[in-house]
Amino acid sequence: MIHIFVNSWVKRLEVEGIKSLETRPGRGRKPIMDCSDEEAIRTIDRFHVQKLACDALQKMRVAHRWDAIRADNDAREEARRLGKPYTPVMLANGDTRRQLLSRGRYLLFKSADRWTESYRQRAEVLFEAYPDLKEAYSLRMIFSGNTVKAATRLSLACLYDKVEKSGFNSFSVIASTLYSHYYEVLNFFVNRATNTFAESFNAKIKAFRVSLRGVADIRFFLFRLAKLYAYPPIFVG
Repeated sequence: MIHIFVNSWVKRLEVEGIKSLETRPGRGRKPIMDCSDEEAIRTIDRFHVQKLACDALQKMRVAHRWDAIRADNDAREEARRLGKPYTPVMLANGDTRRQLLSRGRYLLFKSADRWTESYRQRAEVLFEAYPDLKEAYSLRMIFSGNTVKAATRLSLACLYDKVEKSGFNSFSVIASTLYSHYYEVLNFFVNRATNTFAESFNAKIKAFRVSLRGVADIRFFLFRLAKLYAYPPIFVG
């Protein structure tokens, strides 16, 4: 981040009286906060940390699914070689292992109290067949039920201990990220500040840019963007 850009943001923080800045993990705009008021709070939205945990969990699920597909193909080939009909092993809920791991994708994104009855049944079979996914799912619920800073601090301490015992490499990376940005993540629970609206608007801008198949005239693009999203609609009649 260049020095001029940092100074412009520092001036804006001072003029507008901004006391906190929500960012993603990483250096981001840390130089801005370092140069501004000492009382300013730098916050890392917990959403980004939760997304890392979800990605790590889904990575484990996909690895198991590839193993299940490979085992299923080998079993089919063996049955064909012996001239026997192939019958896949069905689990308690009527899914094969490859079906279970494919259909279990979305339930791993949700907290257990939001599962439907079919999700709950599938989760029981999934966690019984793959205990490591059950353990990783409990690690993925890092901030579940935490509403205050002190409780979250205790949860993170427990998380470090569980990750070390589990031996999951992907979650070790998340634990290292949390350790590097420990105080910034905890600052989320000071006033639960989030940059969700900024992320949502950024996604809309990207989708709009894709719909135009690229941008040739940047000024006209910004004009259309302002007309669509910045100004209130005018109804005639």
